[in-house]
Formats: sequence, C-alpha cells, structure tokens
Amino acid sequence: MPVLYWNPVTYPLSLLEGEAAGAITTMERETHTSRKGGKEDIIFKAAVRTIKDKGFHRARMSDIAKEAGISYGLVYHYFRNKEDLFDSILNRWWDSLFLLLHDLEKRQTKVQDKLSRIIEYFLETYQKDPELVNVFITEVSRSTANLTRHRLEHFKKWMSMTEAIIKEGQESGVLRVDFKARYLTYIFLGALETFVSAMVLAGQEIKDDAQKQRISDSILEVFMNGARPGNSKNP
Repeated sequence: MPVLYWNPVTYPLSLLEGEAAGAITTMERETHTSRKGGKEDIIFKAAVRTIKDKGFHRARMSDIAKEAGISYGLVYHYFRNKEDLFDSILNRWWDSLFLLLHDLEKRQTKVQDKLSRIIEYFLETYQKDPELVNVFITEVSRSTANLTRHRLEHFKKWMSMTEAIIKEGQESGVLRVDFKARYLTYIFLGALETFVSAMVLAGQEIKDDAQKQRISDSILEVFMNGARPGNSKNP
C-alpha cells in the first residue's frame, strides 16, 4: 500500500511548474485515479472527520468504521492500527508539502515567489480541505503528545528546506543578514502557522480566492518588510 500519492485537492497543479507538474499528472493517472472513491479513501476521510471531532486519543477504530459506513474489520484490512491510519493522514499533508519544496529548490524564481508558494500551500489546503488542516494543527503542530520522533523529523525537514530559501534570499540581497537564517525561518513559519492556527481554532473558513489572496499578501508583505536589508541594524 503506497503512502505517497497525488492529491489534487490539497495540492493543485497550479503550484507546480514544468517537469514536476508533468510527473504529478502521470502519478495522478496511475495512482490517485485508481483509488478515487475506493474504500481506503472513504476510511481516510471518515478518520479525518472523527479525529477532528473527538481528538486522536478519544477516537476509536470502531468510531471511524461507523463514520465510514463499513465493517470494523475492514478498516484493519487497509490500516494496521489507529497510529498507522493517523500517520497516513499526516503523510498526505507532508508528502504534498515536500513535493512543493523540492520543486521550489529547482526553480530560478524570486525568493518572494517561493515564500509566497509556501503560504499558498497552507491557505489552499485549508480552503479546500479544512478538516485535514484542523487535524494537523490541533493534533500535531500544537500537540506535543502526538509529536513522536518520526513525526518531529518531518518538522525538521520542513524548517530546513524553508531555511535554504531564506539563505538564498540573504545571499541575493533580498533579506537582511544581521539575523541568522534560522531565526528568519522561525519568524516566517511561525507567522504562517499561527495565522492558520488562529483561523482553525476560531472556526473561520476562507470564503473565496480573493480573501485567500489578501491573507497571503498580508503575511508575505509583513515578513518581507521586517526582513528586508534596509531594516538591518548593521547595513
């Protein structure tokens, strides 16, 4: 059972370019299409809804089976246990995000555009699949109880790949160099994660693309204004 597969809802092709988009189109045909509407995807969606409503530790496999409208035993045909199912949910998030970041590594585009795409990934996913983002925020990002060593590695990789973009901005003169790249990375990702978390916890959805664009522009503009070289203490 493959973990990585293309999810056009949480990661639209508009965020990719060139070879990466072509590769995903092939993956979508070969993998996602064959699974669309299948039992595994039904279980997956039921698990997201159940974990969102009950929390990971209170949700039971029997609850998920009931929500999915299938037998209890069939859930175990696709997933070994609740941890396995939970990791499958998280992998859907991480796989798409890392696919984007690997694509950005290869692109000769402005650092501002790369950071904008990371913001767009969060907002696009929240707009199209708010329950998935809710689970990510409440059960992982803001829950140390569920942050196992393996799951923590995903966060470290995410920060490391984003830091590489920040360093690129410093080297090109777009971002100030009197602060460590790691600090600017924490500020950027912290602002993004906190903004989305506030929307999730307040139950606020993104109404339309215009609102999504305003949010994206606001986060990027505030970060770039504070991080541009002209604000450096030691120009």
